[in-house]
Order: sequence, then C-alpha cells, then structure tokens
Amino acid sequence: MRGETLRKLVGGFLLVFLLCIGMSNPLKEWLLIPTTLTIFEGQETDLYTVSKSFGEAITVSTSDPTLKVTSEATEDQEVKGTVFAKEQGEQDMSLKVAGLPVKQVKVNILPKIEIVPGGQSIGVKLNTEGVLVVGHHLIDTKDGKASPGELANIQVGDMITSMDGKSIQKMNEVAELVQTAGKEKRAIKMEIIRDKQTLKRELTPIKSQGENTYRMGLYIRDSAAGVGTLTFYDPISKKYGALGHVISDVDTKKPIVVHDGQIIGSSVTSIEKGSNGDPGEKLASFSEERHVLGNIEKNSAFGIFGTLTDGTLKNNVIDKQLPITLSTDVKEGPAKILTVVEGEEVQEFDIEIVSSVPQKQPATKGLVIKVTDPKLLQTTGGIVQGMSGSPIIQDGKLVGAVTHVFVNDPTSGYGCHISWMLEEAGIDYQGKEAKAS
Repeated sequence: MRGETLRKLVGGFLLVFLLCIGMSNPLKEWLLIPTTLTIFEGQETDLYTVSKSFGEAITVSTSDPTLKVTSEATEDQEVKGTVFAKEQGEQDMSLKVAGLPVKQVKVNILPKIEIVPGGQSIGVKLNTEGVLVVGHHLIDTKDGKASPGELANIQVGDMITSMDGKSIQKMNEVAELVQTAGKEKRAIKMEIIRDKQTLKRELTPIKSQGENTYRMGLYIRDSAAGVGTLTFYDPISKKYGALGHVISDVDTKKPIVVHDGQIIGSSVTSIEKGSNGDPGEKLASFSEERHVLGNIEKNSAFGIFGTLTDGTLKNNVIDKQLPITLSTDVKEGPAKILTVVEGEEVQEFDIEIVSSVPQKQPATKGLVIKVTDPKLLQTTGGIVQGMSGSPIIQDGKLVGAVTHVFVNDPTSGYGCHISWMLEEAGIDYQGKEAKAS
C-alpha cells in the first residue's frame, strides 16, 4: 500500500514538473524555431524572435560562409535572429545554447526571381474548347413538346467537341450539321466532355411546328467576356498572370475550358459602389482600338495565364521588377494594392493584411485583406468585382493578388499567394522546371 502511494506521489511530481517545463517560455520559444527554412538568394528572412536572456545564449554555426546569421536586440526586450543567403543551394545550420548543439536547421536557398507588378484594367475574351451547353429548350411538335438534347442525356455544363466525326469549336459550325442530319432523318453522333471524361451521345434533331429548320433543343455558347486586373508579368519570358481566380460560365457555374483567347486593354467607365450584401462592380469598356495585350492559354483556380504580345506594358506607378515573397514570409500588417478605378490610370492604395496562411501546397484564399485607404473606400466602398488580380505589395515585394470580396463586408476579402500564380504561369521560382497544374 505504501509503495503504491509513493509511486503515485512520484508520478504526480513528475507530471507537474513536465507541465512546468512545457509551459516555460524558453522551451516554447525554442519549439517555434523552424527545422527547415526556405529563402531567396540575396534576401534576408527571420529565423527566431526570443526573450533576451534566452537569445543571448544562442549561437549559430553554418556549413557555408555564404549563409550569414545575425542577431540584434529589439525594443521589446527580445532578440531577433535573421538569416541572409548569398548563393542558391541547400545549407545546414546548427543552433547551440550555452555551447551545446540542440537544433539543426536545413536552409533551402532558391534562385533570385523578380517580376513586374501589373494593376492595369484588362478586358478578357475566352473561346471555349468546343461549344458549351448552357441550357435546354423545348420544341413544339405535333406530338407535344420535346428537347432532343435532353432526351440524348446531354447535360448543362457539357462541352460538345465533335459532331459526326468533325471537330467543333464555334457555334456556326453546328448549324449546318444539324440541318443535314435533320433532313436525312438520322441521329448526329456526338462526343462531349463532362467532368474531364469524353462521352459518346446520339442526338436526333427535330423540326418545330411552323418552321423549316431543325433544332437540337440546346442553348450553346462558344465564348465569354469580362473585365479583370493584370497581376504580373515576367519581362524575359513575357509570361503573365491575371485575376487570381478561375473564370466560370455565368449559367453553368463551371470553370470554362479554354481553347484560346485574348486579354485587351480596357478603360474603367464607372464604379457601382459596394455595400453589405452587394459587392459592387467596375464597369469598363474594351479600348476602341482593341489593343491586344496578350493571349490566354490557361484558365485555372489561380486565374488566367498566357504570353504578352505587348512588350511596352507599363503601369506608371511601379514599372520595375520586384522580388516575390513566399507564403511563409508574408506578414500581417500594412500593404498596398495596384488597381484602376477610373479610366486607365493605375493607382496605389493602402490595405491591411489581416491574416496569411503559410501554404506548402497550392490553395486559394491564402490571404485575408482589408481596405484601409480612405480614397478607395470613398470611391468603391472597398473591394469590387473587376478588382480581382490587383497585385498586393508588402515591403517592396510582390506577395499575392486580390481574388474575392466578402459579400457581407465589401471592405474585406481574400487574396492568393503569388507563388501559386507563378507555378500556373510556368515561371520557375524554385530552381527547377515549374510544373503547372
């Protein structure tokens, strides 16, 4: 009985002792120091911020003299350690306390990359990969109403890519095939794409009462247009990224599969101011001379991407290359966006980065931002449709793009990290061939 009581007392003491250690500031500070660190060559990043007494006991040794670690006291009685990387590659650091090695940090140094921020208002013209089914309609016949497309199990959101063995890209390619099959009283053999799968269908056109033409009973579309904002471009490869989010069809709500397209210079004509429950909108027109800025090669979750044909594109605010910031290094606090609210003039406005999620895998909505600039709030009420893609700049670095507005609070919204847009554009920022998803 005595031995059991003693064991319980000892166990209780050890538990309290471990809890005290776990709650101690030095241990918690030590655990917050990362074991891996990614940094761009020629840049400096934070390694640790700890209490003064603990920080003064830390020493760092590195495997290469090109990796420099410095520490300095702050006004808050803390010690801040930073790392400066001179050359790309992988290096190791050993952190010691009172001369004893207690933590290893692996440093991955990426090649320096700089891109030019955008902010220009752009018109977007997309041509679909085939023709998109956006609805069904019933045809009046002597036997009642019917939709051949619905009977053939062709659904809204399907993409028609082939009819009777002929590739289909435009709506005007459909009409002749429908009339020919109708007159021959036979079904059209069709191929459609649904959820990335190719399916075969047979559709027999019918004639409406009182008409001489045959119909499929489908509403179709082969293009889409809208307005957005250019985020960045690479002055060497001319690759660009814009919008920061996918373009979906207004009727089907599904992402548009792009065959080709163009981005065109546009001018903001007016602003529908945002309010709670109504995000507002930029109203813009494509430039009269239809000045084509580039092509569209991809429409993904992170925006539209392609190659510029205009090598003289300027925003007249920041017309120089800026370094980028990885998601792990974006800080909460003041930042700026570049966007257009009148005509074609790009302006700089103040925002606050409310939160940033350090993402190891591509994901949207990595940033939460809030507009703080009085002029922009007065003009737009905050974030409005058409502002998507506006570049976010912090401490002289490009960190992301505006993507969405909070419907119930137009002063706030989401942004995406710039690194994922670079991957989608096919721009290599990791020292290896970028793989766009």
